[in-house]
Amino acid sequence: MSEYVCKVSSENHPSWGVRVPLFIDDNLDTFPIAFHLLTTPTSPQQTPPQTTSQTTLQATPQTIPLTPLPTPSPLNTTLPPNTLPPNTSPPPPPPPPPTSQHPMVTRSKIKIVKANPKYNFHVTTSSLISKSPFHALRDPNWKQAMCDEYKALIDNETWVLVPRLPNVNIVRSMWLYKHKYNVDASLSRYKARLVASGRSQQQGIDCDETFSPVVKPAIIQTVLSLVVSREWPIHQLDVKNAFLHGHLTETVYMHQPRGFTDSAHSDYVCLMQKSLYGLKQASRSWFQRFSSYAIRAGFYHSKIDSSLFIFHKGPDTTYLLLYVNDIILTASSTLLLQRIISLLHAKFAIKDLGPLNYFLGISAMHTTSGIFLSQTKYATEILERAKMLNCNLCRTPVDTEKKLGPEGSPSTTSQLIAYSDADWAGCPATRRSTSGYCVFVGDNLLTWSFKRQDTLSRSSAEADYRGVTNAVDETSWIRNLLRELHTPLFTATLVYCDNLSAVYMSANLVQHQRTKHIKIGIHFVRDKVAAGHVRVLHVPSRFQYADIFTKGLPYTLFTDFTSS
Repeated sequence: MSEYVCKVSSENHPSWGVRVPLFIDDNLDTFPIAFHLLTTPTSPQQTPPQTTSQTTLQATPQTIPLTPLPTPSPLNTTLPPNTLPPNTSPPPPPPPPPTSQHPMVTRSKIKIVKANPKYNFHVTTSSLISKSPFHALRDPNWKQAMCDEYKALIDNETWVLVPRLPNVNIVRSMWLYKHKYNVDASLSRYKARLVASGRSQQQGIDCDETFSPVVKPAIIQTVLSLVVSREWPIHQLDVKNAFLHGHLTETVYMHQPRGFTDSAHSDYVCLMQKSLYGLKQASRSWFQRFSSYAIRAGFYHSKIDSSLFIFHKGPDTTYLLLYVNDIILTASSTLLLQRIISLLHAKFAIKDLGPLNYFLGISAMHTTSGIFLSQTKYATEILERAKMLNCNLCRTPVDTEKKLGPEGSPSTTSQLIAYSDADWAGCPATRRSTSGYCVFVGDNLLTWSFKRQDTLSRSSAEADYRGVTNAVDETSWIRNLLRELHTPLFTATLVYCDNLSAVYMSANLVQHQRTKHIKIGIHFVRDKVAAGHVRVLHVPSRFQYADIFTKGLPYTLFTDFTSS
């Protein structure tokens, strides 16, 4: 190690210092010069130097041997006595570091220096969602997503550029951005989508029929119940750029996408050859395209719901549920499932997401006893939006006293059971009743509903009888669905009600003074009972599960219902 002695001649005071390089090479020192200077004021007898325009630096390199220096070194950092001007006090010592007076006991206060493993998570940041395509193009993440979307549109031959014609409607185009998340709420990818503004379309000119069916939640839960009981494999599929596969029957013009305008034809417009997100008829065009291909492949529509496609040939059975571009596919064997996926992949750009785990905001967790469905992410978002994440837990979700006014395990599907209940004149403002029901297939809860009745009921029996009618409506629909799924029920549907008068009205052709005004259409329950399709039975209130929908329950009863 070498040191250099340097002398700096300044305008006011000569200074001495020692330069200690960070690294010394035998031939060249390439690091910046750093000085530790000791200021020595000029004595009164010393003549001040001549004033110059700038400070000069005179450095005399001197190699110091590597042997230890003598203890009283002339270059020590201790100032000689009487170096300070008279009447000058030494500088005050630095103040001590501030100490926290907060009563909270922290890790640093009790001298804990070992790292806590739970704080060692990997933290990532995501780019904010942009509102302008020009701002998004400056971000590499959004720019890549936009380029991928534009390339997919060009490769799909979604439009052709044509000169703009006079007196034609030109649909606006816009970019939409979204973060796609995994089931654990972690960031999956950046999604940019070019859409057309359907509000700028004109009915009868560039759009006509727009309705497109989607699968109902009750059908999804029914199919999942069958999958669990039969132990079938079930996969989730995603169709990439689904709306781009639809063919348009109308002539539609659209402005060129912002940020990707053709410089050679900046005044041209896009003549749409295929459907695009945002067009009013886009969803219908995609459904018609997919439906026609599925029918050619051997599927057929369910009469209960057009979004349920069924393939049944001998021992092979497949159920396909379509919700826009999301698909749930299950089959009686893994080999058949893979064959259907390959068949769909040959026609559409389909991504196999593996076993069902997250569909339409519902998380599906596969366990040894079946499939556990939950909406943890959705519930957390609601609590966060309402700023209730830190609120205390409540034992029951509804107040047991307050009246509201305007202000399991796998099982077979051998039995269909419903529970119906009504809260007579429960609304303090309109005195209308609230009816609710829940339907089970085996031990699995499929559908439930609770809503205020449209008309006034003169008695609690009438209110409960109307509730039984709604439950029979739902169970009849589910029986027809199971029949189409090749799982017919050979036993009567059991509908439980805790009002004996309503039970008697459903089984006996009784007409008395307080039931003459009930509409004849409500009495179709009697026809179902007479045909042997439905049995209306009495159940004590302590076993009436539908009570949870119509009134607030005490904690003990609520706990019994949720745990049973």
